[in-house]
Amino acid sequence: MKNPTRGPSEKSPPDNAAADSADAQATELANRVIRGDREALAELFSLFRPRLWRMVNFRLHPRLHGRVDPDDVLQDAWLMAVDRMSYFMRDASHSAFIWFRMIVNQALVEAHRHHLGAEKRNAARDVPAFGGWASGSTSSSMAFHLSGNITSPSSALNRTEMAQQLDTILQGMNEIDREVLALRHFEELSNSETARVLNMSEQAASGRYIRALSRLKQILEIVPGFLSESPAGIRTAANSKPEKTVTGKTTPTKAPKRKSAKGDANT
Repeated sequence: MKNPTRGPSEKSPPDNAAADSADAQATELANRVIRGDREALAELFSLFRPRLWRMVNFRLHPRLHGRVDPDDVLQDAWLMAVDRMSYFMRDASHSAFIWFRMIVNQALVEAHRHHLGAEKRNAARDVPAFGGWASGSTSSSMAFHLSGNITSPSSALNRTEMAQQLDTILQGMNEIDREVLALRHFEELSNSETARVLNMSEQAASGRYIRALSRLKQILEIVPGFLSESPAGIRTAANSKPEKTVTGKTTPTKAPKRKSAKGDANT
């Protein structure tokens, strides 16, 4: 059977037709999984793999980049998914992707416990959060990836210091607002998926997103030189207009193109 944890780490964003086709494929595979088809479970995991890899690459603690391969986390998650296949119909009834994401998150927590157990306790960040390894980890991940987009030689020398400044400032944000930004801009989840992860209505998630984007812009303006040194995509994200909410439904505006996470997970 094809290893569902190996393959390209990123794909180009699909157009609407491709997205509809992928949704139909996911539904068909999920129905097969409910009937006990393990091969369908592997195909479904492969279908979601690029998005799950993106999550791991973002959520992995900065100290573990280069030490822990996201593919290894996905391999552990796949084994956990196989063990829990009998619960698929109950737990994945609304979204197969969110079910896999939850399992991958649990594998991430275990990876951080294994590699950063003592350090994690010393940092007072050992309470699991919505989608990361601990309560303060989302700000650290956001700061790490935002500062990693700095490309000028002068700013690159101060990247660590800038990441620390961003981390400190981002921790001052409301935790849910911070998670909304992480889910939408870094994991690239849809508004409905974000609402499901955070256990809130789509309208509430959209409102949180509007507020969080405004707060992010204020934060990035505080850090000296950050917006002027950042790639155009980061500056555009800070100034992007969120989707409008009309009678409970969300109508997304066209999102700015952002730099995808690098790295080919093929072995």
